[in-house]
Amino acid sequence: MIAGLTPNLATWGIAALATLGVITRPFSWPEAVWAVLGAALLVLFGLMPAGTAWEGVLKGTDVYLFLIGMMLMSEVARKEGLFDWLAGIAVRAAKGSATRLFTLIYGVGTVVTVFLSNDACAVVLTPAVYAATKAAKVENPLPYLFICAFIANAASFVLPISNPANLVVFAEHMPPLTRWLAMFALPSALAILATYAALRLTQNASLRGERMATEVAAVPLSRTGLVAGLGIVATGGVLIGASALGLDLGLPTFVAGALTTAAVLLMKRGGLVEVARDVSWSVLPLVAGLFVLVEALEKTGVLAMIADALKRAASASPVETAWGAGSLVAVLCNLVNNLPAGLIAGAAVQTAHVPDTVAGAVLIGVDIGPNLSVTGSLATILWLNAIRREGQDVGFWRFLKLGLLVMPPALILALAGLLLV
Repeated sequence: MIAGLTPNLATWGIAALATLGVITRPFSWPEAVWAVLGAALLVLFGLMPAGTAWEGVLKGTDVYLFLIGMMLMSEVARKEGLFDWLAGIAVRAAKGSATRLFTLIYGVGTVVTVFLSNDACAVVLTPAVYAATKAAKVENPLPYLFICAFIANAASFVLPISNPANLVVFAEHMPPLTRWLAMFALPSALAILATYAALRLTQNASLRGERMATEVAAVPLSRTGLVAGLGIVATGGVLIGASALGLDLGLPTFVAGALTTAAVLLMKRGGLVEVARDVSWSVLPLVAGLFVLVEALEKTGVLAMIADALKRAASASPVETAWGAGSLVAVLCNLVNNLPAGLIAGAAVQTAHVPDTVAGAVLIGVDIGPNLSVTGSLATILWLNAIRREGQDVGFWRFLKLGLLVMPPALILALAGLLLV
């Protein structure tokens, strides 16, 4: 018995240390280094066959394609001045009011998340928001940048496509859109409003003292910038169509991103090297490493244990299980990132055949829970990479202190709204 447990304990230990490395970034090494290192150690120590590790990597193919498509479009849009053009519109609409600009960005962030996904919000909206703060000559852009991180998760279950994790949790048991809206319309609205209120209260001091430029010169939109913008809008339509047909989102997003990039580069007659150089490719090995860690945990029987416990609890008390599962998953997402947590929780939900209420609570925990920490979700890590490119940074503890004020009210209200309907 003990001999059988030893390899499992070693696997769990390496996975835990690798996850801790992703969260805390010792020696300031990128998050991807720790995820890949943990995956490599599992193979080197014979705890996981190389073939099984490769199977784990391949399970993330849809996510890689999705991210590549979105990152290509975002980088092309940034280089072609789309974000600068949008920034000028936003600043002029704010008319010198920091709170008006804050609310405007929050509304746009909600729309982008709902129709393009939370990862797209982090990748596409963040550079646009930074451009807006730069155009407005604000001293501290972080209150506005925080919106991109928090709304990306808070609004990520309005529609199935708002977060790829939604498709993982329900898998082949995805409810029809009418049923989805009946379940999640109220919880989503409560989460979005609660997150806005918490952010406004916590950032109010910075916003009140902010002086903004009121006159911003209009930046003309180039033809290539227009093409990039149309590509992003078209991608939203493609994602909605793919979701309605029950298709994976990765390949359509990749194709849309590749076609948009190709169209812009053909119009410019060059620039591929510059675009490829500035894309944050490091997120791909990070995701691959996390998928391998999840595969290792699944092979040790963690999934079976979780599914069994979830099934017994749901049979005894569905309402209490919904509260407990949603809250527990929300916390776990910040310990292991919501990508592996969502994969494990989603598989457990499908294996245990729990009621829709419990499955919905798990989904809410996976989507909102990551707002507690800066490494809680892939979207937040993408956001962190985006602001670092602009010379900004937010440490783990600073984000955690804000997350402790923003996430719990949104989670509690969303779970309460789910149970009401």
